Amino acid sequence: MRISDAYEPPEQPFVKVEPQAGTGFGWSEAPRGMLYHRYTLDAEGTILDANIIPPTSQNQKSVESDLRAFVAKNVDLPAAELQWQCEQAIRNYDPCISCATHFLDLHIERD
Repeated sequence: MRISDAYEPPEQPFVKVEPQAGTGFGWSEAPRGMLYHRYTLDAEGTILDANIIPPTSQNQKSVESDLRAFVAKNVDLPAAELQWQCEQAIRNYDPCISCATHFLDLHIERD
């Protein structure tokens, strides 16, 4: 309470930065991996190029490989159960993707 009672807002809520041409990059840790990003700006501060590499795309090859192996071993499960377990496997890599995007559309062809 002492800290919040003593708080005085700054005159300006941000630091003024003059744009200049250049390239900057950074990364931050997220629950599902590292987020990498790089930006190139011109002298006016316009973004000329941006490259954002989220953990989802970094993990994509492993997710697909694990799903292929899992489905091959469990293809005899009922379709609803197989889909549910595939979604669980995907959430091991990315806890948000299967619910946030509703991307998994499982079609099973059995002989």
